[in-house]
Amino acid sequence: MTVLRGGGRADRPHRARRRIVQGLAVLGLALVALLVLMSARAEGPATNPFHSPVVVRPPKPPPAKLPARSSYGIAIAPAAERVTVKLKLGLRSGLLFDVKTGQVLWARNPSRVMPMASLTKMMTGLVVAAHASPRARVLITSDALQYTGSGIGLLPKGKRVPLTALLYGLFLPSGNDAAIALADYVARTQSRFIALMNQRAHELGLVCTHFSTVSGIVDQGNYSCAKDLAVIADKLLDQPLLATIVGSRSAILPFPIKGGKLYLYNNNPLLLLRYPGADGVKTGFTDAAGQCLVATARRGNRWLGVVLLHSGDTSTQAQQLLNAGFTKLAKS
Repeated sequence: MTVLRGGGRADRPHRARRRIVQGLAVLGLALVALLVLMSARAEGPATNPFHSPVVVRPPKPPPAKLPARSSYGIAIAPAAERVTVKLKLGLRSGLLFDVKTGQVLWARNPSRVMPMASLTKMMTGLVVAAHASPRARVLITSDALQYTGSGIGLLPKGKRVPLTALLYGLFLPSGNDAAIALADYVARTQSRFIALMNQRAHELGLVCTHFSTVSGIVDQGNYSCAKDLAVIADKLLDQPLLATIVGSRSAILPFPIKGGKLYLYNNNPLLLLRYPGADGVKTGFTDAAGQCLVATARRGNRWLGVVLLHSGDTSTQAQQLLNAGFTKLAKS
């Protein structure tokens, strides 16, 4: 009688079959794992069944920030230097300020957004001074001759004229043709120059100023406020050439026209009236903006400025405010 023990020959076929089945099972699992891995690599993390979908988003750009605005045209002067003035005629917005410190001695709606007419040309001059040499000569194209409103009126098409002469023409008679010629010279087109004007306003931290024209002849989209205009005037007066120009009552300049000279006269009422110490800066007028003026004057070591927007009489009101300011400062 034969006794079969575990592990004997009779049990070997069964064990062999089990090993084959187990091997096939392991091979099948490995094949499945390989297919899953290949699928995950081909389709990316979002299709990998062993992990949660991963969504990669680009970082958000930081929000654009305005440059910090200084206190110029905003900070109130000490009580001993502030003035009280009763203006007889209408004035929608105005400011009396210390040019050296920017402190405000008197204000009426200084943050009110208003059309600014040819006060625009203060920024035009600043941009030109930053991007062009005063010794440059500017080609007069047909674009500069297609202007409306005030102008030099004598620009010779096809000729090159001194840039400095055009700056005088920009400020003294408030030449819209000069503004166009300068803008085209600096930026090739008026639209590109306007972009430079708005860029400069942004750099100065101006909060209520936007330009849509190089000259101020267009009211739509072209606006500012008294406190911003005080800042622009201060920056203009920091430029020696521009300060000299805006403080001139008249100028005789070499120019390629018949006679060889260009005669220009300033329409700033304080300069015309020879108001004591008057030294700038710019007038403006459109129907929407009304009479506008930014003017400055010196008395001894005192230097005051005034901004008037939509004024009933810029000449009278500017003198009244400046007189009150100089009187108060003499007593303080």
